[in-house]
Amino acid sequence: MSQEPIVPVFRYRAFISYSHQDKSWADWLHKALETYAIPARLVGQTTAAGVVPRRLAPVFRDRDELASATDLGRKVNEALAASANLVVICSPRSAASRWVNEEVLAFKRLGRSEHIFCLIVDGEPGASGLPGREAEECFATALRHRMGADGQLSAETTEPIAADARPGKDGRTHAKLKLIAGMLDLGFDQLRQREQQRHQRRLAMVTALAVAVTVVTSTLAVVAVQARRVAERERNQAEGLVGFMLGDLNDKVRQVQRLDIMEAVDDRAMAYFKSLPSTDVTDTSLQQRAKALEKIGSVRLDQGHLDAARESYQAAATLAGPLAARAPADLSRQVAYSRVIAFMGMTEWFRGNLDAAEKNFTQAQDVLRRAPRQAKADPDLTQQWATVDNDLGHVLEAHGKLDQAATQYGNMLGHCRELVSGADAKTEWQELLGEAHNNLGKMALMRGDLATAIAEYRADDAIETAMSERDPKDHDQRENMVRVRAILGRTLALGGQVQAGADHLQQAIDGATQLSQFEPKSTSFRAKVALYSTQLARLRRLTGELDAARQLSASARDIFGDMTRQDPSNAEWQQGDAEARLEQAAQFHAAGQTAEAHAAGTQALAVLAPLQAKQPDERTLLLDTANARLLLANTTADARLAEQWRTAVLKDITSVTSGGGDPRLLALRVEALLGLDRQADAEPLIRQLWASGYRDLHLVAALAHDGIAYPANLAFQQHLQDTVAGGHR
Repeated sequence: MSQEPIVPVFRYRAFISYSHQDKSWADWLHKALETYAIPARLVGQTTAAGVVPRRLAPVFRDRDELASATDLGRKVNEALAASANLVVICSPRSAASRWVNEEVLAFKRLGRSEHIFCLIVDGEPGASGLPGREAEECFATALRHRMGADGQLSAETTEPIAADARPGKDGRTHAKLKLIAGMLDLGFDQLRQREQQRHQRRLAMVTALAVAVTVVTSTLAVVAVQARRVAERERNQAEGLVGFMLGDLNDKVRQVQRLDIMEAVDDRAMAYFKSLPSTDVTDTSLQQRAKALEKIGSVRLDQGHLDAARESYQAAATLAGPLAARAPADLSRQVAYSRVIAFMGMTEWFRGNLDAAEKNFTQAQDVLRRAPRQAKADPDLTQQWATVDNDLGHVLEAHGKLDQAATQYGNMLGHCRELVSGADAKTEWQELLGEAHNNLGKMALMRGDLATAIAEYRADDAIETAMSERDPKDHDQRENMVRVRAILGRTLALGGQVQAGADHLQQAIDGATQLSQFEPKSTSFRAKVALYSTQLARLRRLTGELDAARQLSASARDIFGDMTRQDPSNAEWQQGDAEARLEQAAQFHAAGQTAEAHAAGTQALAVLAPLQAKQPDERTLLLDTANARLLLANTTADARLAEQWRTAVLKDITSVTSGGGDPRLLALRVEALLGLDRQADAEPLIRQLWASGYRDLHLVAALAHDGIAYPANLAFQQHLQDTVAGGHR
C-alpha cells in the first residue's frame, strides 16, 4: 500500500515578497489568495503539497504584519520559516530591492527553493543579460541563481517558476490560478476548468432575467412553425424585455456601481442576439435588436473594452444598414444608422487608428446627406449632424488638416445654435454648443490668438457650469464641466495667469476624483484624474513646489500604469503615461538629478516617438515628443547628440503645414534655437510670442537663463485679468 507524503505543517500558506512600489499588486494578490475558494471537488485531495484545503489563508505580507515590529530581521526569518511557499512579485522595482533579494536568499537557505513562485507584473525576465536593457530586469539576483552548498549564490543560473500577469501573457486571472496550482501541486487545467464552471454558474445567477429571455425565445422557435404570428408577438415581447434589461435595468445597476452585473447582462444579451436569425422577422424587431446592440457597445466603450465595443457596434450596423436602405424616407432609421457608424469610428479613434475613424465618420455624414429634404430641420437630424461634425473635426485636426477641421467645427456651431434657438432646448444640445465653443477655442490657440481661445473656453465653461449646477446628479455633465475647467486652466497659465490656471486644474482634479469614486470602474474618470494631475504637477514644479509636483506625478503614473497594463492597445493611455513619466523627468532635472532625468526622458520618448510616427500631425503628440527631445538635449553630456535632438525638434515643428502660429510650437522652436546658439533666429519668434501674450513659465525661465529680457505684456495681462474677474471662480 502506498504511503501518503509527509508534509510539514506551516502557519502560513505563503509569504508575499514585494517592493513597496508594487503595493497595489501586493494588495490585489493578498486578497486574491486569501479569498479564493478552492473548488469543492478538489478539497481533501492529497498532493505532494499536502491535503488540499478549502482556503489558502493565512497569507503573510511582511510590510503589513511587521509595521510595529522592533526586530525586522528576526520577524521576517520567523515568518519565512513558518511559510509553506514564497511568492515574489517581480518587477524592475523588486529586482532592485535589497529586501526582496534577502527574503529570497533566506527562503532558499531553508532548503525550499522549489517552493518559490514568481508573479511577473512588469519588466522583462532575463533583461539583465541584454545590453542596454538591464534596467528592465524583473527577477531579483537571488531568483536567477542557484544556491551553493556554502549557503551563498553560485554562478549557475536557474529559471524561476513564474506566472505572468503582464498584458498579452497569462493575465491576472490565469496568473493567479497558476500560482495557486503550483502552491497546492495541482494541475493548472483542473483549476482553470473549475473556475470557468464556477464563473458560468455565477454569471447565470446574476443574469437570470437574460436566461429567462433565452428560454422564452427558444420555446418560441419551436412553436413558430405552427403559430408564426403568436411567436412573432411573443418574440417581440421577449426582445422588449431584453430592451428593458439593457435600458432601465442597466441604468439602475449603474447607479449602484454594479458594473460587473451590468457587463454580465450585456454579455448574455449579446450572445442571445447572435443566436437569432436576421431573416423572417419584422423590421420593428430588427430595430429593437440594433438599438440594444448599440447600448451594449456603449457600455463596453465606457469600460474601455474597445474590441468588444466594436463587435457590438458592428452587429448593430449590420442590422441598421439594411433597415435604412429599405426606407430612405424614414428619418429615424437614417439617424440610427449614422449614429452606430459614428460609434464605430469612436472605437477606432480611441485605438489611434485615425484613417479608419475618419472613414467611419465620413460614412456617417454620407448617411445623413441622404435624408429627405423636408426633414432638414428635424432636431434629431440636426443633433446628429453636430455630433458627427465634431467627431470628424477631431480626426482632421489630428491629421494636421486644421483648416478642414475648423470648417467642421464652424458647421457644428451653426447646427448647435439652430438647436438651442427654441424655447425647449435640450441639455444635450447645450452640451454640444459648449463643445463647439471649446473646439473653436482650440483652433484660436493654434492660430496664436490666446485672447480668443480663452474667450471661447470661457463660453464653454459658463455653459457646462450652469448645466451642472442645475442637475448635480448628472455625472456625464459634471465630467464635461471638469474637462473644460482643466482646458481653461491650462490656457490661462499659458497667458501668464498661473495661479488662476492652477486653481482651475485643482478643481478639475477634485471633480474627476469625485466622479471616479462614485464609479470606480470608469476608465474615463480615472484617466482624467491622472491627466490633470500631470498638468498641475508641471505648474507646481515651475513655481518651485517640487514636493507637491512629485506627489501629483506619482499618482498619475500609478493610474496610467495600471490602465495601460489592462489595455496596452489604448494609445491615449500610453500617451498619458508617457506625459507623466516626462514630467517626472523634468522634476529630476529641476532637482539636479541629471542622470535620472535623462533615463526617465528616454523611457518617455520610447513611448511617444512610435505614437507620433503613427500620427505625425496630432498636435499633443508633436508637443510631447518635442518636449522629450529637448529635455534629453538638456540632460546629456554628448554635445553631438544634443544638437541632433534639437535639430529634430526644429525639423518636426517647421514641417507643420497648418497651425504653425501655435505659441506652444513657437516656444519650443525658440528653446531649440537658443540651445543651438542661434539667438538671432529666435528673436523674431520671441517678439511674436510677446505680442500674443504668451507667458508660459517654462519659456520665461529659458529666456532668463540666456539673459533675454521678456517683460510682461501689460495690456494683454490686464485683458486676461478682466476675463478672470468676470468668469467662474
